[in-house]
Amino acid sequence: MSRIIAAAVALLLSGVVSAPAQVPSGYPADYAQVIEAAKREGKLVVYSTTDSAAAAQLLRDFAELHPQVRVDYVELNSGELYTRFQAELAANADTADLLWASSMDGQVKLANAGQAATYASPELASLPKWAVWRNQAYGTTYEPITFVYNKQLLPAADVPNDHAALLALLTSKAAAFKGRITAYDPEKSGTGYLLANEDIKQFPKAWELFRAFGQSEITLRTAAAGIMQGVIDGEQTIGYGVFGSYARARAERVPDLGIVVPRDYALIMSRVAVISAKAKRPNAARLFLDYLLSQRGQNIIASRCELYAMRDDVGGATTAQGVAELIGDKGRPIPIGAELLAPLSEANRREFAKKWQAAMKGQ
Repeated sequence: MSRIIAAAVALLLSGVVSAPAQVPSGYPADYAQVIEAAKREGKLVVYSTTDSAAAAQLLRDFAELHPQVRVDYVELNSGELYTRFQAELAANADTADLLWASSMDGQVKLANAGQAATYASPELASLPKWAVWRNQAYGTTYEPITFVYNKQLLPAADVPNDHAALLALLTSKAAAFKGRITAYDPEKSGTGYLLANEDIKQFPKAWELFRAFGQSEITLRTAAAGIMQGVIDGEQTIGYGVFGSYARARAERVPDLGIVVPRDYALIMSRVAVISAKAKRPNAARLFLDYLLSQRGQNIIASRCELYAMRDDVGGATTAQGVAELIGDKGRPIPIGAELLAPLSEANRREFAKKWQAAMKGQ
């Protein structure tokens, strides 16, 4: 089921009155034309996998800056997002002007198929090189992939601080962890498939770890919420491969949920924004993308949303800077680019599935 928020409606109900938007400092003078054109368009449709509650503060602040641009924010899971977008394009129906999704490979695939507009954001100079592909796909967040665990069930001495420690724990105490591990199912979850392939690149013993998962009779799930709930309920002790943003948000409400940002390497995911090549409101889409990438937008991501900011000039625990303070140079951002496409080929999927199924049998 999709969920829709009209940000401008919330703003009007709040009674807030905003001054006309100005060209941001450092932007070209002709950016005023983008702002005026966006006002004439009057609306923006965003399809997103980001929870509407996490996005609410961003939408409110954008509406304060640009009260004449109503944002219709439609929350979808990744499968629904692409199915709906493609169907509406084929029917020439009104559809998303901008797609904002955590499915990094899906966004790159869309851009590679010619369905993303090329736009050189004025914020380009402030973004890391790995986060932008062909001025079509833009990373907006910096989210470490973590382990979670139940503090009541896992002794402090057994908490694994990195991937090698987790492998050692599962092999040295196999009986104790039988049925006690949970993770994404890479055969059913696009996120799980992407993360597994990235682990293989970063961890020489990745397949040994996956075999240890199989020997432990791991519980595989298709969503981070299920992984965390299994750990919180005590059905499992350790959850593997959870977005740091999701884990932090849940741990604030459930103190017994522990979080590990692995010290050997932490994969970094980013929510990727793409403007549709056939956007009916392209200037409003540019305005919103630039806002997401701006220091102001990134500060709100870090301080008022349950997400991690990407820019180096934004401080706090939930930022790229905060992750670096925790694990030094061990953050491993997944580059947004054509290399994300190779695992999506049918041949590579079949090869992975064959090895994965063997690993799940402990072979």
